[in-house]
Amino acid sequence: MAKAASSEELRAGFEEHLEQTKGHLQRLKQIFEMLDENPKGKKCRGMEGLVEEGSEIMGEDFEDALLHAALIGAAQRVEHYEIAAYRTVRAFAEELGESEHVSLLEESLQEEKETDEKLTELAKQINAQANQESWEAEEQQKQQKRPKRAA
Repeated sequence: MAKAASSEELRAGFEEHLEQTKGHLQRLKQIFEMLDENPKGKKCRGMEGLVEEGSEIMGEDFEDALLHAALIGAAQRVEHYEIAAYRTVRAFAEELGESEHVSLLEESLQEEKETDEKLTELAKQINAQANQESWEAEEQQKQQKRPKRAA
């Protein structure tokens, strides 16, 4: 999604989150090592669907601001899915009394929440811009459809 964004701020946000995700993976690896377990990758169909939706958006012929608004919406759906997952596993860790695991999971959860908040703030700006661009395009179409008067 970073490549599809022409907004420098949005692109930077996507790239920053990619780096955070690497930290999330490191924390999860730490937890598995503490449990003396070997993580097995299982494909998540829900996340796969969300990623597919994001890919479809990138293939649309949207104006910049509308594309950015759609990308933010797709990214926030992913964030909300991740937030739900971290809340769930953190609750399990709490129940099992695994305070170290809880701390690591809470750190990732907070980063996901912060990313979601940043996207929400950015969406406010971009949605207003998309609305303005849409209004201007409609006005331009109205101008072109009006019959020209003879002088």
